[in-house]
Amino acid sequence: MPIPEDVTGDEIDKDVKQELQSLPKTLAEDVARNLVMVARLIDEDPEGAYGYSRVALRLASRVAAVREAAGFAAYANQKYSEALAEFRAARRMTGTVDLWPVMADCERGLGRPEKALDMAGAPEVNKLDKAGQVEMRLVAAGARRDMGQLDAAIVTLQSPELASHSVQPWTARLRYAYADALLAAGREDEAREWFAKAVESDRDGTTDASDRLAELDGVDFVDALDDGEDDEDGADEAEDEAEDVAENKSEDDSAPRRGDED
Repeated sequence: MPIPEDVTGDEIDKDVKQELQSLPKTLAEDVARNLVMVARLIDEDPEGAYGYSRVALRLASRVAAVREAAGFAAYANQKYSEALAEFRAARRMTGTVDLWPVMADCERGLGRPEKALDMAGAPEVNKLDKAGQVEMRLVAAGARRDMGQLDAAIVTLQSPELASHSVQPWTARLRYAYADALLAAGREDEAREWFAKAVESDRDGTTDASDRLAELDGVDFVDALDDGEDDEDGADEAEDEAEDVAENKSEDDSAPRRGDED
């Protein structure tokens, strides 16, 4: 797959670059450039990212960072079985538990929420950092909802991290998930409160909390482009009507008048 000339491979994380040092120099550079493309495209063009991840995987399948990147690219394309296999391979290579929450979410994607809940209660969760534990809580709540257990999902999300006034990278997503669960349970007033809190903490716009809040408040957004098109259509109609009037007037002027007939 073509790679832009401005992508050198030096853009990758230093830890990944260190992993690639086990490869011949030219091969390491090729793999690095493909991994950069995966990172660039995974949000906007998941299919493209997946394609580059497969190239990197073909070149260096024994590098944990490559297996992890391939897992996230597959995950972004909802290829959950493939993603889970790649995450498991990366975990075997590194011995870390960092991928435990996303592995559990793959189980959800495969229609196995019970397995995700089992993983949420496993000893590995205690080895996760704070961000990982919050992510695991989000996955567990999602699994509860998959099983129709709305009240349990709400309780699962109730935590010190949710109640905290400090804003962390996970705060907006945690508040959003809590608001969404409350709304699903019919607790609209509480949901509105927490969507508002999610908006306050969502500095990077990672959620659509503002849209959800506006929807609850009954605010309708009008697309400016659509308005322009409507105005244009209205102008065209007015122009057509004007032309019809002019034509009719011209016909009236050319028709013989009663006085002329005499």
